[in-house]
Amino acid sequence: MRATQNGISITGLLIVLVIAIVVALIAMKLLPSFMEYRTIKSTIEVVARSGATPADIRRAFDNRAQIDNITTLKGSDLEIGKDGNQMVISFAYRKEIPLFAGVGLYIDYAADSKGGK
Repeated sequence: MRATQNGISITGLLIVLVIAIVVALIAMKLLPSFMEYRTIKSTIEVVARSGATPADIRRAFDNRAQIDNITTLKGSDLEIGKDGNQMVISFAYRKEIPLFAGVGLYIDYAADSKGGK
C-alpha cells in the first residue's frame, strides 16, 4: 500500500514566504514611528510632573527631545493646560510613512499626560 505524503508544496512555501516578507517590511517601516510616539508620550508625562510654567515645560521638552532624538514635535507644538493643580500636556500629529511605489500610510498619533487617548 502506498502512504500519502503530507506537507507543503514548494509553491505554497513561496507564497507563505512572500507574505511573511511583505508583513516584515511593513512592520520595519512602522516600528520607528511608533517608538518615537511612545518616547514622546513618556517625555510629556515626565515633564508634566515637574509642575513648572508652560515656557519651562516647552524648554524641558525641547531639551529631552534633543537627547531622545525626537524630530517630529517641538515644544511649541505642545498644548499645555491645567486640570486642577495638575499641568496637562497634550499633542496630536499625523505621520506619513511611505511604503513602496507611491503607496503610503497615514497614522494619526495623539496623547496627553493624564494617560488619555
